Amino acid sequence: MATLSAVLDWLIVSLALGSTLVGSYVGYQAYRGYRRHDSRAMRALSAGLFLLTAVAFGVAFVGSVLLRQGYIGLQYQQPLTFVTRLFQFCGVVLIAYSLHSRG
Repeated sequence: MATLSAVLDWLIVSLALGSTLVGSYVGYQAYRGYRRHDSRAMRALSAGLFLLTAVAFGVAFVGSVLLRQGYIGLQYQQPLTFVTRLFQFCGVVLIAYSLHSRG
């Protein structure tokens, strides 16, 4: 029987992967909206959603798997967190820009 810790680890990895996949889908749908309407605001929204969801979650997911499996050392945990937060920040800035732009 699997321990509670192992089950929680699998749930965490599954949710991270699911978030990455759903984020990619949301970013793609926003990109389709941009292509359909040819709007700068939609382009910024599309890029922001993609950075905030797919890219940030993807970096966090891959980084956590690499750290857990020992492929990279713990000294890379803080830089990975920084890169993830940077993508999240850029995504939120682009979304805010899209909400306030006029074109």
